[in-house]
Amino acid sequence: MIPRVLTVAGSDSGGGAGIQADLKTMLALGVHGMSVITAVTAQNSLGVQGAWELPVEAVRAQYRAVAEDIGVQAVKTGMLSSAALVEAVADLLAATDAPVVVDPVGVSKHGDPLLAAEALDSVRTRLLPAATVATPNLDEVAQLTGVHVEDEDGMRRAAQAILEFGPRWALIKGGHLPGDALDLLTDGAEEHWLRAPRLDNRHTHGTGCTLASAVASYLALGSTVPEAVRAAKEYVTGAIAAGFALGAGIGPVDHGWRFR
Repeated sequence: MIPRVLTVAGSDSGGGAGIQADLKTMLALGVHGMSVITAVTAQNSLGVQGAWELPVEAVRAQYRAVAEDIGVQAVKTGMLSSAALVEAVADLLAATDAPVVVDPVGVSKHGDPLLAAEALDSVRTRLLPAATVATPNLDEVAQLTGVHVEDEDGMRRAAQAILEFGPRWALIKGGHLPGDALDLLTDGAEEHWLRAPRLDNRHTHGTGCTLASAVASYLALGSTVPEAVRAAKEYVTGAIAAGFALGAGIGPVDHGWRFR
């Protein structure tokens, strides 16, 4: 049977990030993608013009409909804009026997806030402890831990701070630092540094969603966490290289780059 991966995230009407990016990634990597929509955004290449959170009951009903009938081999979480949503999803994850990739989305590529300040404690105490892998970028690390990263040693401190909240692995994405695109994956005992050349392409909308969904897809396919993250990094690097202009602003990565 084709492995099944569930994304719990917001919808991006422009198609570059969120649920749309997740499902495109899952299709490209050979798994069956399913979705729980947590919010609807009016979004394009210039930014987020509006966002409307779905009721907690609607999120619970979507999740249970999939998990109880179809089943899941991995779950990825993205935009969970309120404490109520974070806590409801954490409860659902606790009852799911599958690896969980948590992308603690705080702001959009354009700097638009996607997580209420009062939800941060719920992310720290309820969502991160449910994660097999947590995938914060440096802005999200600072938001969650207060650690501001400027170099590789800072990435180690950031990883330790994230691990203290309870995920099994932390993947600290260092793409905002100068030089190569460097990420650190660690469980506190072993370190895996993942390096890729920095690409001269501004069209990178959806990078974080795509990476987290790729990790979840490879976990569903049976990879170990280090194997899944390395393969996901390779996929995302190719997608960034093939990113294309769309609209008047920042275009998306190309989820179908391997088919073109």
